[in-house]
Amino acid sequence: MKNNLLITSLIAAVCLALQPVDGQAQNGRNPFVPYSEVGLGLGTASYYGEIAGYRKPLKSTFIMMRWNAAAMYTRHFTPKLAARASFTWARIAGDDYTYNRKDLNSGIVQYARNLHFRNDLKEFALTGIYQFVPDGRNPNYRAKLTPYIFVGLAAVAHSPEARTPVGFGTTPDDTEQRWVKLQPLGTEGQGQNGVKPYSLMTLAIPVGFGVRYRLNDRFGLSGEINYRFTSTDYLDDVGGAYPDPTILKDDLARVMADRRLEPTAARKGGDRVAELQKYLNTSDPLSVLASDPNYGTRGANGVFNDGYMTISFQVHYVLTPRIKCPPIK
Repeated sequence: MKNNLLITSLIAAVCLALQPVDGQAQNGRNPFVPYSEVGLGLGTASYYGEIAGYRKPLKSTFIMMRWNAAAMYTRHFTPKLAARASFTWARIAGDDYTYNRKDLNSGIVQYARNLHFRNDLKEFALTGIYQFVPDGRNPNYRAKLTPYIFVGLAAVAHSPEARTPVGFGTTPDDTEQRWVKLQPLGTEGQGQNGVKPYSLMTLAIPVGFGVRYRLNDRFGLSGEINYRFTSTDYLDDVGGAYPDPTILKDDLARVMADRRLEPTAARKGGDRVAELQKYLNTSDPLSVLASDPNYGTRGANGVFNDGYMTISFQVHYVLTPRIKCPPIK
């Protein structure tokens, strides 16, 4: 009986010692209790590369925004340091016609190129988080408003696609455009003459910042901006020069590799001839695009790999229960 009373008293004493003196207590008498949380996020996704240049970051961010959805698990180890495992599904897209049609003076080469793509990215990431405002000693005393920064490492699966020209369907009477995967086509000669196809897996370095808001003891909200530096130049299927069309595997590969001579925008179908006639001051602009070497550049900028950014709004739920102490009898 005495032993039971002693054990109960010790447990009660430990629990009392762990209780916070106040919401910000973080000194040696009130050590931090690690805790975990799970979260879901939704937001936007933007792409940067040959089809949406780094030199115009605001335009590239907003002109063809797409979506992202994410799930995450976060472990808080100290009042300021945490680690997160996350899965993000994001769609990015780019279009030479949409990006350049209102600014032909600076974008005529890309407008003439007439390429586009979309790509669904599946990303698994591990990131470290630093909070500028420390938490209290347990999750019930999280800071009300906490800005933070993060950096990590991610593996990304991707597969760029583009729409076929009108009338290039599966049958002669098929006038619908359809989305096709570009990597198997080898649009820059990959898979021929010893040139390896680019990988559909890439590494990325996520880096960004956010703000977390505490709703109550169990729920919180956050918003963050997350940019990824990637190890590939082929999120958009554009990275090198136009290939020799005779080495490409079939007619579909040839038509998807070079869209310059199509009279309409490859993705949206808008008329390009009238704008090209006016800009090039000729009645036959497509012949100019075919013969003038100034319009013979597909990719090969050789400066930066492709990248992407997400803006995410998240809901988090704290998993760690309250510390409960047994009653002393």
